[in-house]
Amino acid sequence: MIWHIRNYARFQDKIEISMVVLVIKDLSCLVGKSSKVSVKNDMMDFNMIKFFGINNPIGKVLCLLLVRWVFPSPGWVKINTDGAARGYSGLATCGGIFRGSMGEFIGAFSACFLEVQTVLFAEFYGIIYASEEAQNMRLTSVWLECDSTLVCAVFIARTNVTWMLCNRWNTCLTYCGKIRFRVTHIFRKGNACADKLANFGFIHRESFHWDNRLPSSLFLEFFMNRYNLFMYRFC
Repeated sequence: MIWHIRNYARFQDKIEISMVVLVIKDLSCLVGKSSKVSVKNDMMDFNMIKFFGINNPIGKVLCLLLVRWVFPSPGWVKINTDGAARGYSGLATCGGIFRGSMGEFIGAFSACFLEVQTVLFAEFYGIIYASEEAQNMRLTSVWLECDSTLVCAVFIARTNVTWMLCNRWNTCLTYCGKIRFRVTHIFRKGNACADKLANFGFIHRESFHWDNRLPSSLFLEFFMNRYNLFMYRFC
């Protein structure tokens, strides 16, 4: 229609904008009514289809879930871990953050394996690194938290993992069996600090990097957790 109106303006010296708008609306309405796609729950989309006279069904109503990082009990150290991979099997990294009972920063790590692995492998590696660092720090009360339900289930069931991690995994289980220990799942929104640390591995590409000071890029997520602010997850 834009091409047609340009021809009218050039060769016939006529500009029929109102006619063009009407034709576009009619054709859009015809196409929209024959479509089976539901409309997103977005006010802009809703107003747009009303302008074109389309009455498509509204998509399912989203459920809003409030997610909040929970402080550990006095004397406990909470470790949040996460793993990441570029693609289903790609460069794998992991990261984790150690915090005390008042939410204070203790330390953080990120690691890059520089080899092709899955995100599940990276998640397990993150937990192994975290337990090894906890053992080196001689922690006796550890709360481990990650955003993978599968990893949590494997940890609780004490089942085997891939052969490449078997020895270190068994050492991790032995250590956790000797101390006060718990493992829980948290949604990704509440695990933002560990998620960022895992992605640091793609940048520095070190086999293991430890921070004794809070990285400046974690300030927002860290203080949202420490001030007990909610994050929002749509499901």
